[in-house]
Amino acid sequence: MVAKKGHIKAGGRGKGTPNKLTGDLRSWINELLDSNRLQIIDDMKKLEPQQRVMIFERLLSYAVPKMASVEAKIDFNNFTDEQLDKIIVELSKNI
Repeated sequence: MVAKKGHIKAGGRGKGTPNKLTGDLRSWINELLDSNRLQIIDDMKKLEPQQRVMIFERLLSYAVPKMASVEAKIDFNNFTDEQLDKIIVELSKNI
């Protein structure tokens, strides 16, 4: 049954409360990986270089978030000369 717009949530997990099963599963996987770290390293060394790189790349995606491209469209005609000077000064500090 679909709830009507503006209805008050009653029951269930509260907003922002993590799923217990997901948390337990993540903990179990982390413990499994941690306790088998040396075996995993040994197994990786036995792989062909190309296979090793492929697995490393897959694992890396879980450790380092992918960067999203960002595009900004700025109409500089709406800025005063003083505002533009301030922007230039701030940008030049980061170079």
